[in-house]
Amino acid sequence: MNRVRRILWGVVLVALGVLFGLHVMEIVDLKTLFEGWWTLFILVPSFVGLITDRDKIWSIIGLFTGTTLLLACQDIIPDKAVIKLIVPFVIVIIGLKMIFKDTFSKGAKEAKRKLKESGEPVKQYAAVFSGQDVNYSGEIFKSAEVNAIFGGMKVDLSNAVIADGAVLNICSVFGGVDVILPPDVNVKINTSSVFGGVSDKRTTKPVNGAVTLYITGSCIFGGADIK
Repeated sequence: MNRVRRILWGVVLVALGVLFGLHVMEIVDLKTLFEGWWTLFILVPSFVGLITDRDKIWSIIGLFTGTTLLLACQDIIPDKAVIKLIVPFVIVIIGLKMIFKDTFSKGAKEAKRKLKESGEPVKQYAAVFSGQDVNYSGEIFKSAEVNAIFGGMKVDLSNAVIADGAVLNICSVFGGVDVILPPDVNVKINTSSVFGGVSDKRTTKPVNGAVTLYITGSCIFGGADIK
């Protein structure tokens, strides 16, 4: 994910450099470009953090705060409503984080610990305002992290060899993830969700002795379907 972070920040810095260059040349006046332009200094880092950081709670709070302030600057919502909206939202999000902090089952924690100790690299994928298909056909699947931010992600494991205790970490924020599995995989879901969730839509259940795949992560106004 360091590469993704580097590319995103590179794009952001290039865009800001061009914008300030146009301002210096008096081609663009930042003050009159749009009301509340300064909220970009809250929104942009929060958006990047939503894609690259493992703990996304503060990025979600930053995005909500920046968006609320921008709407207030645009006179879409009253100034007095800003504090009324932001304060309870922050309290609720922090409270939910405390509630779901220990939601992961013992099995999921143990599986994550073993993967970390083995030094197994975790492949990471992101779909931001776009779609992406990930196919593990003929590969051994042990772990991966997928992020669907205002986008869609398809993770096809139907022809993969899934290791027992494999972990798939999902972050779905205003997005969706489809996970396609072979029939002999037992799934244990340990996710925290706010107006979203993970649904197992398989019509057939795995037989006894099947390998176990742990699905962890969070769904914020988004979800994941297991097929």
